[in-house]
Amino acid sequence: MDLFEYQGKQYFARFDIPVSPGGVADTVDEAVKVANASGFPVVVKAQVQVGGRGKAGGIKLANNTDEVRLHAGNILGMDIKGHVVKRLWVEHASDIAEEYYASYTLDRSAKKHLLMLSAQGGVDIEEVAAKDPPALVKWHIDPVDGISPAAARDAAVRAKIDAEAVDGVADMLVKLYRCFTEGDCDLAEINPLILRPDGGVHALDAQA
Repeated sequence: MDLFEYQGKQYFARFDIPVSPGGVADTVDEAVKVANASGFPVVVKAQVQVGGRGKAGGIKLANNTDEVRLHAGNILGMDIKGHVVKRLWVEHASDIAEEYYASYTLDRSAKKHLLMLSAQGGVDIEEVAAKDPPALVKWHIDPVDGISPAAARDAAVRAKIDAEAVDGVADMLVKLYRCFTEGDCDLAEINPLILRPDGGVHALDAQA
């Protein structure tokens, strides 16, 4: 699969992975309607299958209806690395205490699934791997055995996830693995996976 963010979040929700409340909009008026239903402040996000949306101006915070209209109007039709924005995802803005990274993929050479987990999220994971290799935990998983809650918690501890987030991240890893395997995904990635000030953990972005 190669899903847009909004499709990834809809898919994640099927596996009880918490995501921000929001909805899809193809027009400015639809964006306003979704924003009002989601509750301000909201984030207006371009839906394109390419990285660098934020740097290109394709992700904007809106505190009221006028700002939603402004940002939605500017983002729709925007060209981001050759991808024209035709759809938006508008979601309630989340308070963020910490950002992490989590993903599963297939290591074909090892014939095993590969979990990658880092306490450094919200940035390009290749950059983390290059600058600070120990900050990225890589854990091979036998597809026959899968990942247990205890193993997921061990991985979170090894990745030096904040103590208050360890249990939430471990639970998320188990659910994300189900998503990865049952959906026959080549990749299931959350970047960032966030810890909120209230102690909750949820997916701020989704790729599958």
